[in-house]
Amino acid sequence: MRIPESELILNADNSVYHLNLLPEQISDTIITVGDPERVARVSRYFDSMEVQVQKREFVTHTGYFQGKRLTVMSTGIGTDNVDIVMNELDALVNIDLINRTVNEDKIQFKIIRIGTSGALQAGVPLDSHLVAEYAIGLDTLMHFYPLVQTGYETTVSCALQDEFKLGFQPYCVRGSDILREQLGYDMVPGHTVTCPGFYAPQGRALRIETKVANFINRLQQFLVEEPNHDLFQLTNFEMETAGYYALGRLLGHEVISLNAIVANRITHQFSSNPDAVVDDLILKTLERLVITDKT
Repeated sequence: MRIPESELILNADNSVYHLNLLPEQISDTIITVGDPERVARVSRYFDSMEVQVQKREFVTHTGYFQGKRLTVMSTGIGTDNVDIVMNELDALVNIDLINRTVNEDKIQFKIIRIGTSGALQAGVPLDSHLVAEYAIGLDTLMHFYPLVQTGYETTVSCALQDEFKLGFQPYCVRGSDILREQLGYDMVPGHTVTCPGFYAPQGRALRIETKVANFINRLQQFLVEEPNHDLFQLTNFEMETAGYYALGRLLGHEVISLNAIVANRITHQFSSNPDAVVDDLILKTLERLVITDKT
């Protein structure tokens, strides 16, 4: 079936609408960052640069790091932007943009989010790196998609809905086991909450009081028994991971979120050198992607 022009919007050069990219301009391994300025902080390690494209907040660099072709791109903030990025990236490789038909053979991306995050547990060290096993979305993006959760993911979602008396059910999705083992094997393991904002949705009050009382403490204390009888505990929060994990599952891509812990909301600490924490995570990720390719 042909996809109408109104549903898959292309630019005059047949690049996808928001990302302004053509299929040959991206690798099958993609690092995503929120901040457009962080793209160059990743690509500065490349041995050579092949592509540099920018449109709005979406900046894309494709090049080579120690012989491996990689793409790094910025998404901006929030799962609404992740919705654009994941769908348009997938369209580049799994839809024939000329004929507007879905390809029979699908290409699978490896997508690695590198972002900053705040800890929800005193025991998550400041300046550490955390890999998210599960992500729980407090946004409503998945109310527009046919996401299928496991029984355990549904249990977590319903428990969080009940805890905060939400008028909608959050969604809980497990990230890529393969990428977590390859890239985050020695990082702090965690379960990430994805919030739909930076201030009240993360328990911050400036001139407007938050509606949900004791939000941070209640997230910290939220527990669900896991199938192996351990306790599921929320470790950190940010604004994109759950969208990545859910759309990755729906589209068939391997996705993992690696987090530089630059704040601890329980101990009220903030990193004295957040750039160094992020840069260390960037280089660690690049080097491990190359090692993974060789094994």
